[in-house]
Amino acid sequence: MKTSTLRRHLMLSAAAFALGAGAANAQDCPIKIGGLAPLSAPGTVVGGEAMRDAMMIAEADINAAGGVLGCDIEVVIADTEGLPERAIAVMERLITQDGVVAVGGGYHSSVGVASKDVADARGIPVVFAETWNDTITGDKQKHIFRIAPLSSWTSNVNWQFALTLPGIEKVVILTENTDYGIPASQETAKGLESGGVASTIFSVDIGTQDYAGIVERIKAEDPDMIITLVTGEAAFNFTQQAADAGIGPMDLPFQTGQDALESGTYWTNVPDGQYAFVQRIGVPESQFTEKGRAFAAVYKEKTGKSDVESYAMEAYDSIAVLAQAINEAGTTDGSSIVTALENISHEGTLGRIYFDYGLKRDPSEDGKGDEWWHQWPDPAITIIQFQEEGQASSEAAIVYPEAYKTAEPIWVNQ
Repeated sequence: MKTSTLRRHLMLSAAAFALGAGAANAQDCPIKIGGLAPLSAPGTVVGGEAMRDAMMIAEADINAAGGVLGCDIEVVIADTEGLPERAIAVMERLITQDGVVAVGGGYHSSVGVASKDVADARGIPVVFAETWNDTITGDKQKHIFRIAPLSSWTSNVNWQFALTLPGIEKVVILTENTDYGIPASQETAKGLESGGVASTIFSVDIGTQDYAGIVERIKAEDPDMIITLVTGEAAFNFTQQAADAGIGPMDLPFQTGQDALESGTYWTNVPDGQYAFVQRIGVPESQFTEKGRAFAAVYKEKTGKSDVESYAMEAYDSIAVLAQAINEAGTTDGSSIVTALENISHEGTLGRIYFDYGLKRDPSEDGKGDEWWHQWPDPAITIIQFQEEGQASSEAAIVYPEAYKTAEPIWVNQ
């Protein structure tokens, strides 16, 4: 299918919620939606740039299909730098100065944890795209939604996959001292322990670049596997520095950070990265929905990339689901948008997005924890492996779980 046809499909999908809406007052146009992304260090710039590009594609598609409430939308991109204090200031500015009526995007859990209170207090709905910390939805705030998976879910996949390693006895976990890294490492270690596997956690600050000392300490542990829970360029640096020291992906089972999904950047920074495992959110590209395929084609054309990262798709969907909710609410009132989100069925790039629990039904009614509040329940979580040098992440083997598996994992040093 040609790119022009694919873009038309995205526009028609957007038109489904643009048709039939009453026009907003002239002074309300354009309708502004905030878009959070880390575009400066120490944040994960490679992820932030992907999310920014995706959110701008969403803006263009929605406007080409007629906009929302008779208006164009404007996505106001805000650089969070991956820092909680910056996130608070950015959220305040988006609401009080830029006049946004809702907010999407968001990469770092620390950003979500810090900024959600500001939005909720001011009655501004947020659909977080890539913030995993369980408390983001677990605090059960009226205006806070999420389409990324829970940290506890992704951690479960990490340790359950690690336990499939033949003869595994000890794992080293490298994590960052953030609202993502700390709980994720603890959950992973607890899961490994339940399977009789020991683990040691090493913590670093977000954005750390020099891992010489940490690498030597990890090497002294003589682990059977290394799991990396740091984000962005920092994960690239750690992976290559570990490889230089003889404990990289070609030396022992090694899970690197998910920003390796941007495989062109990964291979540039990690030339010795063959056989690395990477966690991916979402189904493989061969199983994308029609809308997912359409977005992937437009995104690749815009960015020149060979892959479409899961966090780019989440960012696109966060803006599109908000636009549909505003349209279905018939107003930019925050409480009305929340009601629309709680009842929404949105055909996104990642699949059908909906929210089972919230004000209309508490998670406890079905015996579920508070973290299920305003949480999309269906994100797929897989583990891929770069089994060939220079391989694109979209072509990498899916090695876990069985439901999506396309090849057996290659276990080095076995």
